[in-house]
Order: sequence, then structure tokens, then C-alpha cells
Amino acid sequence: MLHPKRLCPAAFTLEAGAGQTVQMDSVKSGFVGSQVELSCIFVNSNPPVKISQVTWQKVTNSTKQNVAIANPALGVSVLAPFKERVTFKQAAVLQRTPSLEDTTIVFSNLRLSDDAAYICEYTTFPAGNRENMVNLSVFARPMTRMSLTSPTIVARGQNRKTTVATCVSANGKPTSVIKWDTLLKGEATVQETANANGTVTVRSNYMVTPSSKMHKMKLTCIVRYRSEFITESVVLNVQYEPEVTIEGFDGNWYLNRQDVKLTCNANANPPVTVYQWKLLNGSMPNNVEVKNNSLFFKGPVTYEQAGAYICEATNSIGTRTGSMEVNITEFPSIPSTRSPEINAEPYNAAAVIGCVVVGVALLALAAVLLFVFLRRRQRTFKGDYNTKKHVFGNGYSKAGGVPAHPPLPKNLQYPEDSDDEKKPAQVIGQGGFEGREHDFDGETEDLKRPYFTVDEGESRDYDERTRAFQYDPEAEIADDMISQTDGSVISKKEWYV
Repeated sequence: MLHPKRLCPAAFTLEAGAGQTVQMDSVKSGFVGSQVELSCIFVNSNPPVKISQVTWQKVTNSTKQNVAIANPALGVSVLAPFKERVTFKQAAVLQRTPSLEDTTIVFSNLRLSDDAAYICEYTTFPAGNRENMVNLSVFARPMTRMSLTSPTIVARGQNRKTTVATCVSANGKPTSVIKWDTLLKGEATVQETANANGTVTVRSNYMVTPSSKMHKMKLTCIVRYRSEFITESVVLNVQYEPEVTIEGFDGNWYLNRQDVKLTCNANANPPVTVYQWKLLNGSMPNNVEVKNNSLFFKGPVTYEQAGAYICEATNSIGTRTGSMEVNITEFPSIPSTRSPEINAEPYNAAAVIGCVVVGVALLALAAVLLFVFLRRRQRTFKGDYNTKKHVFGNGYSKAGGVPAHPPLPKNLQYPEDSDDEKKPAQVIGQGGFEGREHDFDGETEDLKRPYFTVDEGESRDYDERTRAFQYDPEAEIADDMISQTDGSVISKKEWYV
């Protein structure tokens, strides 16, 4: 005999000294039409015990009903209405052997009426009766369907809501939940009905106000049954009266313009079958030709064609009209070059941003120029001989002669860092001596004549306008001395103070 713990290890745990027990699952479930096993195992920890009979019973409203009986001497008996659907799983039970420790039964083709509690009872000697119970739940998968209230929905401009689709989850156990998934604006109603066999039918209607915008829109019903989701969808077919517009007049119909036309466009379901044109407070011009939904004005435009044109479109649902006022001008209108107002704001914003960027760039440029100007001016007054030269002009001589320049010391030397001072300088002379050189004589030249400073780069302009004299290098000056315009010499220390 197999050990009980090996027969159903997950259903129970055998403890030594626990006595005789009946091991069963507490809960079992299955769907209608399916098969399920109800286990029943007798555990005997203190042999010897004699099993005289095993009885399966169904409990309904505290009333017990025999289902199947196994007796070692009399064999197996299955009672109606379970006779064709219940069997013992173990072959030893059917062979009338004393081995009745496992009396598991198999339920086939489950019915909703099988949903109940079942007792497995062992009759033993000398221990007496031992029993246990299992609750069997039988589920019924619902029948789900979705349908349109009508194959076509008619929209006549009313504001009353109407049911356009119905979703049903019928005869389900447990109860289903219905939801809707759609872009249509509407509302859903839900109704639950309990059936005599224990199932529930759920019905949900979706209500909307019909309009042309709903045509060909999708409506989906979602049924949630336990952990499953069942979906069905339909596409709405909405019929509506024509929605009429007239195109072709561009606001620029002028005298002698050639071959203009008006077109009547109608959005309708079903399609428009009849178009009719009228001219309000008048008759159609003689040069008008009607073709289907268009008016063709043959030849040049005249004042006769001005007026309010009406297009009447008809389908099986109804008739709707559209109108267009046509004005005739003597001359063609000139299209405005001004940007549309809708684009004015973005362009203005871009212009403001551009102005700000340009302004910042100009300020930065002005700051750089000011810095360069001040820097050059500072170098001029501080005597930076590496970048500046003294260029003597024509000057203004006093009457009676030129004051003598005091002789310069012969032993003075240029500073080592003033090599540019030792080079001959180009100056502007009088008398048109271009490119001539002469010795600088301190006794005959007027050192008090006005002078100015220019940059090395700018001195090229002066060379082009007037050819300057080349002076011989001045006498060398001591390293710590600087020559002044009046002929005097001061120290570098005094110059930079």
C-alpha cells in the first residue's frame, strides 16, 4: 500500500498519533461541461482498522443526497442523476478489494447543478465513522454578443439621446463586468438579471445624440469575466441630411474676367441625388450652364451675374441648402502684400529679437573701439616710443628768425629697448623736396613748431600724401634720460610720474 503522504503531498500532512483521518481538498472548481477530480484518502496511523464502506454525499440546503457508494463485499454503486458522470478513480475500488484507502471520484460533464458541498464518509471498525468535506464551484462562461440597435442610425438634427448599440454577457457565473471604449461622447446604462440556474446576464446600452460626425466611428464593448477580457466592436453607419457649401467665388470677380464657376459641395449619407440652383430675387443669367452640382459662367463676367446664389441638395433623408453672395467689381482687386494677422505676432517677435541682438553687438563694438582709442591715447602721452613717432609739421615761425636749438650732448645714448628711436624718420618738408634727406641742425630748426603723433600703420598715409625728409638720428641720450620737444632732457622717472 502506498504511503498516504505520497498520494497527495500538497493536500495534507500526516502526523504520528493523529488517529484515523480523511484527507480532502477544501475547494475545487471547474467550468460547465468540463471534468474535475474530488480526492478522498483515508489516513490510518494506528492499524489495524477495517473499512467496511465509503459513501459520497452531496449537501444541498442542509440536505444530504447520496452520490456514490463503495463496499468491499457489495461493490460500487453510483446513484442517479450522477450515474453516467461519476466514477471512482482507483481500479482497486472497482475490483472489490479490501483496499479502499483512496476513493477519489471523477466528475465529468459538469453541470451548474453540481455546484455544492460534497462529503466523503468512511465507516470503519472499531474506530467508527470518519468524514471530510469539499466545496465544488461550477463556473459558467458567459455568451457575449454586441449589436447595433439598428443597422443604420438616422440623424435629423434632434438633441434627444438614443441607444445606438447593446452589449450582452449572458448566463455567466460569476457575474461579468461591461465597459465601453470609444471616442463617441455618450453614456452607458447597465442592467443585471439573475437566472434560475444561478447564472447572471448583464446588459449594457450605449446612448448618444446622433450626428453626422459619428458616421464610420468605432464603438467597442469590453467584457471582463474573471481574469479574461472579451471584446467586440462595431462601426456606426449614420445617415444624415446634406451639409451644403458653395465654392468658386474668390472675392475677385471683375468685369470681363473669363470663365468663372460655382460648385455646390454636399456632405451627405446617403449621397445627394438632386441639385437645384436658384438666384435670390432674380433669374439666372443667360450665359450660365448647369452641370450636375456646378454653375459655369460662359464668356466674360458682367454685372448681371451679381447676386445671392442658392444651392439646394436632396438625399433620401432630407433637403438642405447653401448660399453664396457674388459681387462684381469694375477692376480686379490688388492682393495685399501685408502679412496675415495670424502671422504678424511671430514676425514681430522675430524682429524684436533681431533688434536686441544687433543692439548688443553694436554696444560691444563701441566698447572695443573706445578701449582701443583710450589705449592709444595713453601710449601717446606716456611716450611709448615703440609704437609712436613724433612727426613735425610745417609749424609757425616767429618774425625775425628761428630760435636756436641748444646743442645736444654728444655722449647721450638711446635706451636698449628703444631701437625705433635710432631709425631715420620721415617728415613733411616745405618746398616740395620729396624723398630728400638733410642733417638735423638744432641751431637752425624751430623745435617749438606744432607736432602730433600717429601710429606706425597710419604713417604710411602721410608718406603717400607728402614725402617727408629723412633726419639723421638724434644724438644718443643716456639710458635713464628722455629728450623733450623744447630741447631739454629729463629722466624717465620724472616722465612717468
